[in-house]
Amino acid sequence: MNKGQRISQLVEELSGTPIASADDEVAQHPCYRGFFRCWNEQRYYEAHDVLEHLWLRTKSDDANYFKGLIQAAGGFVHLQKQHARPTHPKDGRRLYPAVRLFRLAEKNLAPFAPQRHRFDVAGFLSLIRQQVDAILAGDHQKNPWTPDTAPKIELRP
Repeated sequence: MNKGQRISQLVEELSGTPIASADDEVAQHPCYRGFFRCWNEQRYYEAHDVLEHLWLRTKSDDANYFKGLIQAAGGFVHLQKQHARPTHPKDGRRLYPAVRLFRLAEKNLAPFAPQRHRFDVAGFLSLIRQQVDAILAGDHQKNPWTPDTAPKIELRP
């Protein structure tokens, strides 16, 4: 099974909706909704993969919006891995790339604030800035992420 097939299967499991029959509205797309579900389950890598599946097929200006969300998920992958193994030679140094990804995410998401596709982009940008500020305040030595304080995100009705 290739990566595309694996992601399609994951999206169908998450949403119960095959990608091919997704509604045209982005907020109802199973990959978009799957991103939020994976994020809230602290499955940031899967959130990244699920939304990347949609991003790679996007020709509209939503491409940068999806890219920013993917980069933010990537930043949280780094925080999560650093938290799990802070003394590991590679994982212990993941706060630097997390900051880089968060800054790229901010750049890509800022034009879409305050809201895009039923998501509070302005609030999400604030969340990203809080992570960066906390990492910088700790001189890249203190990880602000823990499983107990992991942020949840949601779509507005």
